[in-house]
This record gives sequence, C-alpha cells and structure tokens, in this order.
Amino acid sequence: MVHFSRRLALKSALVCALVSLFFNTAAAADAVLRVSAIPDEAPTELQRKFAPLGRYLEKELGMKVSFVPVSDYAAVVEALASDKLDLAWLGGFTFVQANIRTKGTALPIVQREEDARFTSKFISADPNIKTLADTRGKVFAFGSPSSTSGHLMPRYFLMQDGINADSDFKNVAFSGAHDATVAFVASGKADAGVLNASVWAKLVEQQKVDAKVRVIATTPPYFDYNWTVRGDLDPALIRKIEAAFLKLDASNPEHAEILALQRATKFIPTKKENYAGIEQAAKAAGLLK
Repeated sequence: MVHFSRRLALKSALVCALVSLFFNTAAAADAVLRVSAIPDEAPTELQRKFAPLGRYLEKELGMKVSFVPVSDYAAVVEALASDKLDLAWLGGFTFVQANIRTKGTALPIVQREEDARFTSKFISADPNIKTLADTRGKVFAFGSPSSTSGHLMPRYFLMQDGINADSDFKNVAFSGAHDATVAFVASGKADAGVLNASVWAKLVEQQKVDAKVRVIATTPPYFDYNWTVRGDLDPALIRKIEAAFLKLDASNPEHAEILALQRATKFIPTKKENYAGIEQAAKAAGLLK
C-alpha cells in the first residue's frame, strides 16, 4: 500500500511537471516583445532599419519581436508608460520625458558608441547664410518639438550663441523629422534648419541632399539616443536584451548589416545619469518645467 501511494505520488508529480512545462513553453512561444522607435525618419525607413534587428532579437531572445509604429514622439513615451511597449529607441530628450512620465521607472540600457558624443548640423541653401548669426530674421526649421538633436540641443546651443529662437527668427517651422528638415531647406520652405549628424551623413552618402544645401555650423557634443525598457519588464529578459545588443560585432557579416542600418560601430551600456545634462538643457531652453 505504501509503495502504491509512493508510485501514485511520483506519477502525480511527473504529470504536474509535464503540464507546467507545457504551459510555460506555450507561454514563452506566445510571448511578444513589443518594440518601437521615435519617428525621426520616414516610416518606411524606420521599418527598413528595424527588420534585421528584429530577426536578430527573436533569435537571441527566443521570442517573437513585433515592431509597433507610432504617430509621433509623444506616442512612444505614452505607450512605454502605459505598458503598451517593452522596448523603445528614444532620443535623449524623449528619454528624459519618458523618465518623468514613468515616475523614474523607464530604464536606458544601451546606446550606440556614437551617442556618447552626438552632434547636430545646422544647414542652409542660402548663399548669404554662412554663420549662425546670419540666420537672424530668417525662417528656421527644427525637426520634431520633442527631438533632442533636431530641436532641444540646437535650441540650447543657439541660446549659448546669443540667438533666441522665439524672437530672433522671422518664423520657426517644425518639419517633424530630420530628413524632412533637409527637404524644407532644399525647397526654400525654410532658409536654414538643423538635423542630427547621423541622418545628415546618411543622406549625403545616399546622394539625397541637393548640392546647394550645406553645413554652416556643428553643435558641441552631447549624449543622445538609447534603447530604453519599461521598468517592470522581467529583469532576466532585460539582461538578455542588453546582452544581445552588446554582442553585436561588426566583424560578423550578419551583425555588420544590423549595425550599418543603425549607423553604429557597436553598442555600449548606458545609464540614466548620462542624460542629466539633457534635462538641464531642456529646463534652460524652457522646454521642461
């Protein structure tokens, strides 16, 4: 009787273990990592850049990865704060906004090595505009109002040069994206504008910049883009995501394609403290209370 009871208990334990394994495996198979990015370029370009990275993350994490397009910068922040996203590509200022909106729980985990010393390019197609001082009284184009490299930091550095964007320009336009700013300037919709150095370099390489559009100034360096996770994501999964990014190696042909599309040589760890300067600049520029 004792042996029978022991065998029955062992059978029950085995069945429970198999059922648990089945449901845990099914749950893992059904799990989806929801990823998005600030729309700082055209939607088709964002999708093109993400596709190989998404496939790579699926393989490294052992779960489905889904890219969730958003309409504007604020939508990324709100989606991260309301648990509709797990991982997001943010600019420095957007991270500051997300950190405030999530009451400090949003966690930046990695950035491109280039993001530790990022810059913006001031551009113009007007031959009479040769310096930042020459932009006074002109129509000037920023990118998105929430863009670090297309608005906040250029506005801040203009202030350092004694130029108040609200009073010294004839008019201020917001193009919505870096590539759109180049189009504004090339078409004459704006006399001058500013965009991030990475997108500018890519557009020049792809010969998508009108010959008359040129750089008139470059900002000092600052911290910018990062990959941020929502704070209540499983810590084990966060570690796996971070490891996957840090593992990317330009000497590996598969990885090289991903890094090239991300305009990165490699990814490095980052932390919240790196973006304290961005928050201070936002307050100085009157973009944060």
